[in-house]
Amino acid sequence: MSIKDNLKNVLDAIDQVKSSSSGAAENVDLIAVSKTFDAHDIRPGLEAGQRVFGENRVQESQGKWPDLKSEFPDVELHLIGPLQSNKAEDAVSLFDVIHTVDREKIAKALSVAMKKQDKVLKLFVQVNTGEEEQKAGIPPKEAVAFVNRCRDEHGLEIEGLMCIPPFDENPGPHFALLRKLAQKAGVEKLSMGMSGDFETAIEFGATHVRVGSAIFGARG
Repeated sequence: MSIKDNLKNVLDAIDQVKSSSSGAAENVDLIAVSKTFDAHDIRPGLEAGQRVFGENRVQESQGKWPDLKSEFPDVELHLIGPLQSNKAEDAVSLFDVIHTVDREKIAKALSVAMKKQDKVLKLFVQVNTGEEEQKAGIPPKEAVAFVNRCRDEHGLEIEGLMCIPPFDENPGPHFALLRKLAQKAGVEKLSMGMSGDFETAIEFGATHVRVGSAIFGARG
């Protein structure tokens, strides 16, 4: 199967769940996760019309996306991996959306970088719904207060929440929790669901699904 065929299959699956699920959002954006793949691998997706892509690392993205974005200027690039505060300026320069605002230091660094560059990014707060020690994200019980601090203290416009459920658990309760927290925080967007569970995520109201291997194949 080609990347173009894989893209079509994922988009068709998204449409099918949207049409059959009462809980689905009206609009669901497919983020094609191109981390670890080079420009040569990404290009077929661009040529097939996909314009929303996700990357995990700032430095890796700097090696391939500036040229691709100059060629395809309507691309929207999402950072979906953890961000270090010393990379905030680089991230603001290259990305359009950041899904991993997860602590005070990052919120402050992004606020400073966006003011300096006179650029406003769309931002999501990452919530550690499984409260896993090794995983990034704000604890669920602190999420609403953190969103409010991002707005009130740092002047950030938070448009949604993001989560990565524990790989060995049913993702449904985690998606339901994220939706509930988003309602309490007064945000509309939900970034949840990956190759193995994006259809379930859409049933729970995901507005952004992050799909990599189902489009680009297994990573080396």
